Amino acid sequence: MKGRVNATWRAAYLLAAAGIFLADQVTKAWAVRALRFGRDVTIIPSLLDLSYAENTGIAFGQLQRGGDTGRWLLVSLALAAAVAVLVYFFRTPRSDDRVLGACALLLAGIVGNLTDRARLGHVIDFIVLHAGDRFYWPTFNVADASICLGAGLLALDLIMEGRKQRIQVSSEQ
Repeated sequence: MKGRVNATWRAAYLLAAAGIFLADQVTKAWAVRALRFGRDVTIIPSLLDLSYAENTGIAFGQLQRGGDTGRWLLVSLALAAAVAVLVYFFRTPRSDDRVLGACALLLAGIVGNLTDRARLGHVIDFIVLHAGDRFYWPTFNVADASICLGAGLLALDLIMEGRKQRIQVSSEQ
């Protein structure tokens, strides 16, 4: 019975990851149709715009000139990252919801951007956060946001786990 409960919870996390992946792909398809030819949309003036961009590199627009070799190298790295996240996901105890959720977010984001890169040769970005006309965050997408949230949850888990261990050590002394 316990194994079935664990499998059900893991399936739920993977289903959530699939939902985020689908949301990423649907919003990118919308961006191609609605924003591709310079039809930018302002959602919140001086804060949030939607503007189509193609990123052939990695985070923050780095490594843009890799050509086909760079493209397939990044596809290979993303595949390796997705496999690593899945292995970590299945080795994580069922009771560790923060890590399981982080893995689901990471997996959804990695696979979302991997799909674009393998299919199109670039990742579609369209969300622009900025403070007025002075400070701009690099253009991103739902997959990027999912990766950032997942990485943030893993970082939080590391901090919380380290804190828990320090408290245990000091209470034992």
